[in-house]
Amino acid sequence: MARLTFAEAARRALAEEMRRDPLVWALGEDLQQGGIFGQYKGLAEEFGPERIVSTPISESTIMGAGLGAALCGTRPVIEMRIADFALCAMDELVSQIAKVRYMFGGQGRASLVVRMPQGIWRNSAAQHSQCLEAWLTHIPGLVVAAPGTPADAAGMLKAAIRSDDPVVLLEPKNLWTTEGEVEDGTEPLPFGVARPAARGDGATVVTWSACVPVVEQAARDSGVACDVFDLRSLWPWDEAAVIGSARRTGRLLVVHEAVTVSGFGAEVVARVVEALGPGALHAVERLGAPRAPVPFSPVLEAAMRMTPERVAAAIRRIAG
Repeated sequence: MARLTFAEAARRALAEEMRRDPLVWALGEDLQQGGIFGQYKGLAEEFGPERIVSTPISESTIMGAGLGAALCGTRPVIEMRIADFALCAMDELVSQIAKVRYMFGGQGRASLVVRMPQGIWRNSAAQHSQCLEAWLTHIPGLVVAAPGTPADAAGMLKAAIRSDDPVVLLEPKNLWTTEGEVEDGTEPLPFGVARPAARGDGATVVTWSACVPVVEQAARDSGVACDVFDLRSLWPWDEAAVIGSARRTGRLLVVHEAVTVSGFGAEVVARVVEALGPGALHAVERLGAPRAPVPFSPVLEAAMRMTPERVAAAIRRIAG
């Protein structure tokens, strides 16, 4: 067991997978310089420029090259630098990568990982702070994972690399420097299995990604003993665990960094209500960002962020 930052846990996991399987390689902007968050630091020295590939600034080319390489039998790790930049490569991701296995009857598979660091990160403004998770979960053919701890960053990256389906890994920019305990030789984490972070009968609270430490702190501060679930993956997601908890508590709160309108929290609430039926829940609430661009101003940006105080107040409201 070691105490590692989110970035170092992911870096170590990628290195271990590259040592395990010579078909694993990575491509993206500035990877040979270590990547924007240091998550590739030192890998070029160990694996060389043929497996840690720094590319031109052309997201569609990066995504398309990764797809072609996957169809030829390798397992590319495609680095999009930040999720916002992946918008330049959405045709390759949505129309090609997500559909190639279906359209060719399984004869070709896009066994690849697309890393998309997302969310707010130190005043990066409207074009560098978006959360695109709701878009991506809407696309058939994609697995979507959103780890919120260093240990899960390592375990989910390993699972993504070994998956025969394309996996979009949404890594929270705001957590790259946070630390946590990570086991030596981390095993891959299965998709669709939530992590129970707390236990109690007062409410069911669901979250993922950058909001995980915020919600864990809020649950402690709220004075309400509640079930807290870190979903870890958004498609598939652990419906059984959340529905079972909501059936017991009768109260459901979903917290995410993304805009509330049409956010993935709406999917969670809808599935729970459909499963339990009308009147089964005494209180339901979604907590997320307003439908507004993320401002550059530190003061205005702070108003967009989830905080332990806001979440604790919401827990007390629904537990009422």
